[in-house]
Amino acid sequence: AKYGMVTMCIGGGQGAAGIFERLN
Repeated sequence: AKYGMVTMCIGGGQGAAGIFERLN
């Protein structure tokens, strides 16, 4: 969860959404 939030901040949300779904 922490890694996903960090990626969200770096990616801005759009890229994080795809990564988060991939992790899940």
